[in-house]
Formats: sequence, C-alpha cells, structure tokens
Amino acid sequence: MADFAFAFLDCEFGGLDPDLHDITEVAVIVTDYRLVELASGEWKVTARPERISDEAAEIFGYDAAVWAAEGHPVRRVLTELAGLLPKGKTIVPAGQNVRMDVTFLERAYKACGIPWPFDYHVIDLATLYYAWSLVAGETVSALSLRQAATTAGLIDGATPHRALADTRLTLETFRHYVGRLAPRSPSDPAPPLAPGSAGAADEPLARR
Repeated sequence: MADFAFAFLDCEFGGLDPDLHDITEVAVIVTDYRLVELASGEWKVTARPERISDEAAEIFGYDAAVWAAEGHPVRRVLTELAGLLPKGKTIVPAGQNVRMDVTFLERAYKACGIPWPFDYHVIDLATLYYAWSLVAGETVSALSLRQAATTAGLIDGATPHRALADTRLTLETFRHYVGRLAPRSPSDPAPPLAPGSAGAADEPLARR
C-alpha cells in the first residue's frame, strides 16, 4: 500500500449530465496511503453559462461575474491538478459519490488531450459508511455526505456546498469511520444485526 496515494476529489457541475453540463469547480486533497495530507488545491473553472442549470447554480452559488473574474480554463485546471499528484505513486480517486466526479473529469482530460493521471479504482465514502453501519449494527437512512458526517458528529445541520469544503469534510468523515472499523478482540460480542439485514433471518429463534 505504500505505493498508493489518494486524491480526495470533489467537483461542482452545471448539472448531472456530462453531455450537457460543464465542470464549474474542482477541489482535491492528496494524501498518502495512511491518509496523511500531502497537498491540496481548489479552482473555479471557466464554464459556459448555457451549460449551467438554474438549480445547480443555486446549489453551489454560481455567479457569472465571479466566475468570469476568478475562473481558469479547464485545461489549466486539469494540468495543475495533475501537477499536485506525487510522482511514482498509484493515485486512487476517493470521495463521496466519487464516480460522478471521475466521469466528468475523464471526459475533460480526454477532450483536452491530457493523459489521465489516476488509477482505474476508486474509493467511495458511501461504501465505507455503509460497511461501518453493518459492523456497528446501525440503521442507515441515507448514503449522503451530510448523513455520514452528521452521524459521525462532525456537523450539525446544513453546510455550504463548495468543492474544497466538501472535500475536506469527506476526508475527515472517511478518517472517522476508518478509525471505527478497528478489529475487535475475539472475545468481544458481535454487534446485533439490524432488522431485515442479511443473516438476521438465520439467527436462532432463542436469540431474536
């Protein structure tokens, strides 16, 4: 695992369809295989206003004047993002619902003719959160970042929907649940299975 590094990613988009919408923000926090932070970056991306839906603009606070003044061409953003990644390591994208970010980024890298800098694997917080819920015997009502972070006690209520803030919250939440999945002693009782979970129906009647 020492040959691996992780790129915790979060992007904002003008919508959910990469054929119709542009990337508007990119943030990354690079860590080593132990989740120790190595580098970070955040960029507003110059986007075509017609490829930003009204709903998306409201969610992440898009302002055409601000993006015109502070945004960078997507080619520059992708080049600088790749430049933050440690050389000689296998860089695995990580994040909350990170496959969506990867889909948009893959298309952008291909359109710009820039080599894809990431591994084909991804690590997703939603999977870790669900795995923790099974181990802990907790019921999961949603697989969102907000739900996972709230359950972890890291936030209380709504938070601004911005790329770097979401990336950092994802990393902190990821660290929280990794720490809660430490192996138990063989003498420790297993947590009870949540009602309706796999295996619950196979328990002896005396234990229900």
